[in-house]
Amino acid sequence: MTKQQPPSQTPPPYPGYPPPYVVYPPEEPINWSEYWRVLVKHRKLIGIITAASTLTALLIAFLLPPVYRAEVLLAPVTQDKSEGLSAIASQYGDLAALAGINVGPSKDKTAEYIAAFKSRVLSVAYIKEANLMPVLFASKWDDAKKQWKDSADAPTEWKAFELWDKDIRRVNLDKRTGLVTLIVEWTDPALAAKWANDFTRHVNTRLRTEAIEDAEKSIAYLGKQLPTTTSVEVQQAIYRLIETQTKKKMVASTREEYAFKVIDAAVIPERKIRPKRILMIVMGFLIGLMFAVSVVLIRNAKGRRGVQTDPPLR
Repeated sequence: MTKQQPPSQTPPPYPGYPPPYVVYPPEEPINWSEYWRVLVKHRKLIGIITAASTLTALLIAFLLPPVYRAEVLLAPVTQDKSEGLSAIASQYGDLAALAGINVGPSKDKTAEYIAAFKSRVLSVAYIKEANLMPVLFASKWDDAKKQWKDSADAPTEWKAFELWDKDIRRVNLDKRTGLVTLIVEWTDPALAAKWANDFTRHVNTRLRTEAIEDAEKSIAYLGKQLPTTTSVEVQQAIYRLIETQTKKKMVASTREEYAFKVIDAAVIPERKIRPKRILMIVMGFLIGLMFAVSVVLIRNAKGRRGVQTDPPLR
């Protein structure tokens, strides 16, 4: 009986089929000494690129105007509700709503007050009141003639608010403590502190004035409703609402810090926040060095592949 041969482990190469496995050449180890020789050979080019990048960063760092930051720490003021208004709200809520009175539970108005700080209306009103347009756009203002250099290209209130909102004024809320920080950044440290304090007073005054006007409108409306009703109970409710609005008006009239209480007013900053010149110069040096090394290594790799006319390094 003939002994059967075991099948071959490697199938024979059939025409049209790839070989069962491909033998790749072993990877060459990285020759760090060769890279070092390349860098040393082109050290002049590396030095020129690095020096140019460092010089550019140096010029930018000293040409940029210094910016200072002034901060005002604020605490939102809680508006108290009069006691006993919940009963009136359940029976005469429609009347109170028509008079513009909120007799519901007291709510935190911090978000509303912060929105007032960020609003376009209050910001533009302060810019106009303080006459900040010539300061914000000093390059377009002719100080000798007290007019814009090009009246056709005069900045608008929209551009002023965009600059004020994006680059000058910021409002931060600390959710843990509930305190609000108003930040003003400008090239003049005295103006930065002045604007921060003045803008806080402006917002407080504007919100206080609106509260007084709302209370007066509510009192006037309720006073007109008194002669139209003969119900003693309704009249008593109206008197309670009038009393509430009168107290609100008195509080707003006597409280200068109506919406925000100043915990720490802004002072003239002594240190600029930007530009950080040393950091910019160091970053310019590092970026230039990395760019120069990359250029040298790429040129050497292309030369070794025969892309460039220069002979490859040996």
